[in-house]
Amino acid sequence: MTELKRTPLFEVYKEYGGKTIDFGGWELPVQFSSIKEEHEAVRTKAGLFDVSHMGEIEVKGKDSLRYLQKMMTNDISKIKNGGAQYTAMCYENGGTVDDLLVYKIEEDHYLLVVNASNIEKDYKWLEDHVDGEISLDNLSETTSQLALQGPLAEKVLQMLAPSHDLRQIGFFKFQQEVELNGKKALVSRTGYTGEDGFEIYCSSEDAVDLWRAILKAGEEEGVIPCGLGSRDTLRFEATLALYGQELSPDISPLEAGIGFAVKLNKEADFIGKEVLKQQKENGTERKLVGIEMMDRGIPRHGYPVYKGDELIGEVTTGTQSPSLKKNIGLVLVKAEHAVLDTELQVEIRGKRLNAKVVPTPFYKRNK
Repeated sequence: MTELKRTPLFEVYKEYGGKTIDFGGWELPVQFSSIKEEHEAVRTKAGLFDVSHMGEIEVKGKDSLRYLQKMMTNDISKIKNGGAQYTAMCYENGGTVDDLLVYKIEEDHYLLVVNASNIEKDYKWLEDHVDGEISLDNLSETTSQLALQGPLAEKVLQMLAPSHDLRQIGFFKFQQEVELNGKKALVSRTGYTGEDGFEIYCSSEDAVDLWRAILKAGEEEGVIPCGLGSRDTLRFEATLALYGQELSPDISPLEAGIGFAVKLNKEADFIGKEVLKQQKENGTERKLVGIEMMDRGIPRHGYPVYKGDELIGEVTTGTQSPSLKKNIGLVLVKAEHAVLDTELQVEIRGKRLNAKVVPTPFYKRNK
């Protein structure tokens, strides 16, 4: 049996009541109190997540921009220093290698934040396509990441950052060398929950101290530790893709509804561009859409979706939404059935139950 990987915060989980599971080879907390309580905390106050399992890969060198333009679907030339961008990497057939964030530290210096289960695969993919003067460095082992998410995130984190005005970190922006409780960190504001919030990239040896300090600072505000369970329900309500479910080597970014991160008109060619261009021009054969169950039943990942007797696709993510109190799902179905109010059937435990196509995102915060 393979030993599960652990983040530097593993020993602290028990203190806060964390219940761990195997998540893509990592032993991570699924919840501390309850998924519903943690979900509610992020929507109304703030919650703190350990996302140190995510990968960080540094790209440096005078050919960095040209190289990243070839590797990424989005237009990397549009990122300014101190800015971040959501993008994807694709195979030649248009399938997705990974979806990720690119942070521009300065000219010829970038940081890629990749999904935990894809770190080795992504690094090898990047390495195999190195072209020109480029150096790649996998910083994942020495970097930890905490995510403080929710409407009170700024207020709480500001208590630990006396010499920085966190209001100056705009959406999809970041600052380096931010002093938090005496520790230096890169702090960004991208979020993966549908709420405002910050990501804190720090040295792995500082992670436990910062975790404790943030929870102590937010104690009176009702900030609590949160696990992967609520992270999943939060991102799902906001209709944010999860690699391995909405995206995979068999699902293109256009099929998954993240076409905004595919810039077919950028000057540089990128891997997978030809196939994606054809999909854009001719329309994709499949589309990702939201559904709401009409009959009682919860759609789950992998459940088949039918229109009458025809199998038309499957559920990528589904749950009972804690915010909406409805059973909802994301389904990847044949494009002709991806029309609002279309009635479909989801097979749940051998029974085909009625559902209908509804608008997404399911949840939008009041800004």
